[in-house]
Amino acid sequence: MNNSPIKGRGAQENTPNKFLQHSYETRDDFLEFCRLEGEEADKNKTQYIPIFPKTIVNEVTSPDVGMMYSMNPYQGCEHGCVYCYARNTHEYWGYSAGLDFERKILVKKDAPKLLEAKLKNTSWKACTIVLSGNTDCYQPAEKEFKLTRACLEVFLKYRHPVGIITKNALILRDLDIIKELNAYGLIGVNVSVTSLREETRRVLEPRTASIPKRLKVIKVLSDNGIPVNAMLAPIIPGINSHEIMDLAKAVSENGALSFAFTVVRLNGDIGCIFTDWIRKTLPDRADKVLNQIKECHGGTLNDSRFGIRSKGEGKIATQIHDMVRLAKQKYFKDKKFPALNTELHEQYKTGQLSLF
Repeated sequence: MNNSPIKGRGAQENTPNKFLQHSYETRDDFLEFCRLEGEEADKNKTQYIPIFPKTIVNEVTSPDVGMMYSMNPYQGCEHGCVYCYARNTHEYWGYSAGLDFERKILVKKDAPKLLEAKLKNTSWKACTIVLSGNTDCYQPAEKEFKLTRACLEVFLKYRHPVGIITKNALILRDLDIIKELNAYGLIGVNVSVTSLREETRRVLEPRTASIPKRLKVIKVLSDNGIPVNAMLAPIIPGINSHEIMDLAKAVSENGALSFAFTVVRLNGDIGCIFTDWIRKTLPDRADKVLNQIKECHGGTLNDSRFGIRSKGEGKIATQIHDMVRLAKQKYFKDKKFPALNTELHEQYKTGQLSLF
C-alpha cells in the first residue's frame, strides 16, 4: 500500500460516495504496474467543471451557523483544508468528499446574473448574504473566472449588504470595490487564521495563503476602515488548541474587531478523511489528537446537536472556552464588529432611484 502523502493536497484518498451504487478503488497491483512502467497512477490535476444551477442564494436553516443566507460561486475547494465541513456536499454532485472535493471544482458561471435576479425580486428584503457559506470564494479558481468580483459589483449596484469569508490573500485584488461597498456600510470580511505556524498551515490547509499574508489581509482591510472578524476555526485539540491566545493577539494587533471560533467536528466522511490524513501526515500524534477530538463530542468524532456540535463539551472543550473568554477580555475588550446597512437596497432594487 502507498502511504506517502499526496503532495499539495489535504485529503489523501477518495472516499466512496454514499449516493452512488459503485465505488472505485486504486489497487496496489495497479500502483506497482505504474511504478514498473514509469507511469503516473494519478496526475493530481485540478479540473474546472462548469455547472448551471437555477438559483444561487441559499437560505441557511441551521440555527447555530451565524448567517441567514449564503451563496457559493464555486463548489469544491482547491484549498484542500482536510477538516472542511463542506466536503460532504460534494457527494450531492456525484463526487467524493475526499480528493474530488479539491480537484473537481464546479464553476457557476451564471452566479452574477442569478444574484442580480434575486436582488431585483420584488419580494426580497435586504439581509446580509455571505460569500461563501460553503467553499472559499477567493480560492485559486477566482483568478481565472473572477465570479466573486462580478458578484461584488452586483451587490454594489443594488446597495445590498454582503459578508465575505476567506483565507486567501486574493481578496486584496478587489480592495477598490470593497472600499466602495464599505463607504455605504455594506460589507464585513471574515478572515480565517487557523495557526501561526507555517508548518501546521502547510499540512492542514495545503493550498491556502500563508499566515503572514492572511495577517496582512487583516491589516490592509482594517487600515482602510473595513470591518474584519477573524475566524480562529476550527480549534483542533493537539494541533492548534495551544495557540488560541497567540492567535487572538496577532489578529487583534493587525486590526480585527472581533473573532469567532469552533471546535473541530468531523461529520460524515470527514471523519474517515481526517483519520487517514493524520495517520499518514502526523502519525506520532494521530491517536492523541483523535482521542481528544472524541472527548469533545461524547466519544465520537462527530456531533450533530445544534448549539453543541461546533463548541464541544467536556474538559478539553471547557479549557478551549476558557482560553477564548480570556483572549476576548484581553485583546478585544473595547472592540465591536458593526452591523451592516440594510436600509439602502429597497430604493436601488429596480436599478433606478425613485423621484420621490
